[in-house]
Amino acid sequence: MPKTERWQWYVERFAQTEEHAHAIEEVYYAGQTPFQSVGVIRTPVFGKMLILDGDTQSAQADEKIYHETLVHPALAAVRDPAQVLILGGGEGATLREVLRCSSVERVTMVDIDGRVIELSKKFLPEWSAGAFDDPRARVVVGDAVRFLDESKEHYALIISDLTEPLEDSPSHPLFCAAVFSGIKTRLEEGGLYVLQASTAGVHNCALHAKMARTLRAYYSHVRSFYTHVPSFDNDWAFIACSDAIDLAQLSAATIDRYVGALRGENVFYDAETHRRLFALPLYLRRELEKPGDTF
Repeated sequence: MPKTERWQWYVERFAQTEEHAHAIEEVYYAGQTPFQSVGVIRTPVFGKMLILDGDTQSAQADEKIYHETLVHPALAAVRDPAQVLILGGGEGATLREVLRCSSVERVTMVDIDGRVIELSKKFLPEWSAGAFDDPRARVVVGDAVRFLDESKEHYALIISDLTEPLEDSPSHPLFCAAVFSGIKTRLEEGGLYVLQASTAGVHNCALHAKMARTLRAYYSHVRSFYTHVPSFDNDWAFIACSDAIDLAQLSAATIDRYVGALRGENVFYDAETHRRLFALPLYLRRELEKPGDTF
């Protein structure tokens, strides 16, 4: 029997010559919002998956690898994380991870696509795990640029969980000088900005390096870190930006205290993992050191 006879397949195209495929057990939703196409499926290997514009956003089996990496190194480093802002993050998992920290008094999440939020609540409730109903959470359905322009609030930590700044993505207009300046003006003194920052494989780290080069014009410390996310079938990068905090130098004792005080248990991040996240391979360090284009 041919291996493909039993299954329908979700095929994610990374490039013209590269595709990754997942067998589909069930389709919960497939449709179009005013901003992007959305799919929610279940696969035999990774469980439920959220797909936006044909790209995997997160999967049930390993979304905590991604979301703990995005949130906790930065949150552990901020001295007083009372006010946190999330840009994007419609599934609610980034919100969930931030709210595990008892020092957070309010977290504001701004996502342009309310339909993704509602679909995630309906089909992916494990991702948010009640975070949308937490009294410390404020969810704003709207444009992040407008929110940054109109808001007068300041935040100890700003987390960008937006899609990559590809030309066909609704996040593309957000990767520009006006937005970077707006984000920096909304940071408290000593604050930190962290963002998901594209692929970090030996064959596809150029976009990440371009993002890092761009952000060096705005912050004294711009640190890349990365990990492998199995459902992405790729190494995935993040960037931490601050004028006061070098996230790569965060001490093990600080991380241990922070993780020990979190509500619930981590599945991925701790002090030992932190060292691994910031131990970049030689090819990536070389790419980051190269001169090149910026946004």
